[in-house]
Amino acid sequence: MKFLSAYKEQAYAIMRIVTGLLFIQHGIQKMIMISGGQMPANNILMILAMIIETVAGLLVIIGWQTRPTAFIASGEMAVAYFKGHAAAALLPINNKGELAVIYCFVFLFIATYGAGIWSVDGSLTERSRSEQ
Repeated sequence: MKFLSAYKEQAYAIMRIVTGLLFIQHGIQKMIMISGGQMPANNILMILAMIIETVAGLLVIIGWQTRPTAFIASGEMAVAYFKGHAAAALLPINNKGELAVIYCFVFLFIATYGAGIWSVDGSLTERSRSEQ
């Protein structure tokens, strides 16, 4: 499948954008649940998760401050796994924590790799190179 390697930057950008789009939905869902009265408004961890998921989702989509944002999102997902899932069972398949684990590691990869193409970070990097 060597022919696909020519599109690795585009594939990465699509993965970053889709991950951000999916992640932001979790933040919006919590926002609706908190304001709609289905979740206690004094649950500080859920409010913090809502803020991180909404803001991080948006920033990862547009690719701005991508590395620190993705690192924070990765950490949030690690906390979500150990706080919300790990006590129920040893394996993620048994404790319904697969999504938290995959988000944790995808965001860790994004934090390591950076924004890539089709991003504000990438545009700013290109602009600073052309000004030198």
